[in-house]
Amino acid sequence: MKIWYHHGTEHSANLVMIGHFQDASKATRAKEIIDALTEQVAKDQSNGTLTLGSPSNRYGTEMLDLLGRLDVSIGPQEVEQFAYEASVRVEGNDIVLTTEELDISAFLKVMVLKGARIEVYSAHDFPGTTNGRGC
Repeated sequence: MKIWYHHGTEHSANLVMIGHFQDASKATRAKEIIDALTEQVAKDQSNGTLTLGSPSNRYGTEMLDLLGRLDVSIGPQEVEQFAYEASVRVEGNDIVLTTEELDISAFLKVMVLKGARIEVYSAHDFPGTTNGRGC
């Protein structure tokens, strides 16, 4: 039996964030960075460096090294956002992220730091627009 510990309206956000890049290579690079951060967060969870729900004021050594190599700036309290359920895909010059979460600042920072123009909205209000073309 699973016990659900988190309650709130944030799990029904049906959020869409689209990062519009100048070219597909920049969108692909931003997706690669998101994937690398997601992978490192999973490793940090496995080795006990990161505990979800207990954000730290410090990075683990491996995360700090990765952030330096990737040339992105994300706060230590934000990295756990990469552990939450989100779909991230590249569509041409765009990255389309869909999630039920409202805490998306880490994803936003990666996209903006890599040159994206960002569009964020609730698909509840704009159904059928999650294909990278927005509203």
